Amino acid sequence: MPVELTLHKAAEELRRGDLANVLRARQRIAGLVGTFPHRLDLRERLAEVYRVLGQPAQAGRWAYLSDERDPEETQAFERAYRRAEARLVALSWQGRVDEAPTETARTRLGTLHEEARLELRRELASTPHEETSWGACLVVMAGGTFVLVCFLLGLVTLAQFLWKLVS
Repeated sequence: MPVELTLHKAAEELRRGDLANVLRARQRIAGLVGTFPHRLDLRERLAEVYRVLGQPAQAGRWAYLSDERDPEETQAFERAYRRAEARLVALSWQGRVDEAPTETARTRLGTLHEEARLELRRELASTPHEETSWGACLVVMAGGTFVLVCFLLGLVTLAQFLWKLVS
């Protein structure tokens, strides 16, 4: 179904206002956003549906790349997705930052990518790095060798037993 026809149907469903129709409209528009992730107008329409549903975090999510957005919705989105990496995933952006259609969207995506990189660096810096203990490696290897030898001895014993039965 063409984009404009889908949007028209979704708008009719939203006008009806009952929950079932609003949810159908959300599904239609979310499908369009999945197919056309670079179209900010579709993201804004999805944000409108979430406003109707009373879900500010999701409205903030889909309006995040827009030139104009509600600061309270943006804060709700950022509280719901605390890590920059989680926000990037939630935005469902496909492609490179420079493919975003507006300077605002490019700036916000670039900032999120940089925040995610910094979060990862801080995480890696705070993770204690343990040195490899060669003694522990030898114990593990010896234990594995012991288990393998026992298994093979068991197979040989079973083969001998079966040979005696057949003979």
